[in-house]
Parts: sequence; C-alpha cells; structure tokens
Amino acid sequence: MDQGIIYLFSLLLLFIGLLGTFLPVLPGLLLSLCGLLIYKYGAENSLPTIYIWIFVILTLLSVILNYLIPARTNRKYGGTRWGSIGSVIGTFAGMFFIPIPFGFLIGMFLGVFIGELLHDRTDQKKALNSVKGAFIGFIYGTGFNFLVGLSMLAVVLLDLIK
Repeated sequence: MDQGIIYLFSLLLLFIGLLGTFLPVLPGLLLSLCGLLIYKYGAENSLPTIYIWIFVILTLLSVILNYLIPARTNRKYGGTRWGSIGSVIGTFAGMFFIPIPFGFLIGMFLGVFIGELLHDRTDQKKALNSVKGAFIGFIYGTGFNFLVGLSMLAVVLLDLIK
C-alpha cells in the first residue's frame, strides 16, 4: 500500500480520535491509538516503540479514570448513587433526544440533578452540588483524554516532519 495513504489514514484517525475525546459518540483515545499503531506498523518511520507502550498505558489509565474521576468528584460534592445513575441515563438520553452540540452534557447534568432529587426531594442544594461535582469530573476526564490524544497526534506529526 502507498505510504502516503497510510500516513493520511493514520492522521485522519488521530484527528477523529481527538474529537472523540470530548464527543461521547466516538471512542476517542481508541481511535487515536489505532491511528498511532497504523502509523507505526503500517508505514516506514522512525517512531520508537516506547511511544506505543506509553500511549497504550495512558489509554488504559484513561479508561479506568473515566469511571473513577466522576464517581470521586460526585461523592466529594455530596452526590449519591442516584446521581451517578442519573448521570449515565441522562448522558445517553441527551445524545439522542437533545439534538444540539453537547446535548449529552445537558442530559448528564439534568440526569444527575433529577437523580439526586429522586433520592431526596427536599435538598436541592445537595443536588446542585452533585451537578457541580459531575461537571468537574467531566472536565478532569475530558482534559486528560484530550491531552493524551493531542500528544499522540503531536508525536506522529513530529516524526513525519523529521
């Protein structure tokens, strides 16, 4: 296969993966990692294998952190299991029923709020704090994923111009 097509395909996967770090309908870092692997093993290049291992470990760490960070921040801000369940349901509902960019975020926040209110109707302040925790957890997780995806893209681009 032509080297140019392999480079183009791997860069395309890296760009789409970068978008997927904050759009939940795309498996962000997995696409970026596929682009990196295609670049490393599908084309002639001088990219050291240590980069592959580092990014595989960071991608696995990201998968784990995407579950731990929101739960920790939710609990830190007084959230309950009801808010966490509402977050998951709201995210999916937002993706499909709120047809605007980042509708999943609106759904997630509404889900957390409604879930907390179902748990305790009288404490709206606690529900709002739980939404705050969910937002902070989303920012931390998305920021980490974006930086890892951007690093993968940068490594490939720097190797290409070398």
